[in-house]
Amino acid sequence: MPEMILIFVVALLVVGPKKLPEIGRALGKGLTELKKSLQDVKDHVNSEVKDATKEIKDSAAGGQDIGIGGLGKEIDGIKKSLTDIKDQVENDISKIKPLE
Repeated sequence: MPEMILIFVVALLVVGPKKLPEIGRALGKGLTELKKSLQDVKDHVNSEVKDATKEIKDSAAGGQDIGIGGLGKEIDGIKKSLTDIKDQVENDISKIKPLE
């Protein structure tokens, strides 16, 4: 909280009391747009993970029928990598908070 007060006082001195609300609204809108864009990216990544997982499972099912071994471990590794990417995107999105 003390850091926010210091930032507010510096912004008030630099920008002035007339422009500060306008700049605050612009920053709020910008952060909202950024958060929306990141949510779209998250949704896209989730969709791609689901599609890739389905394709891999379908391929694995077909591969097991013809006797290819070890494919399950590869699928698990790929799923873990995709899950890690998804978790990182979600973590980044959760750190973004709009100005109040």
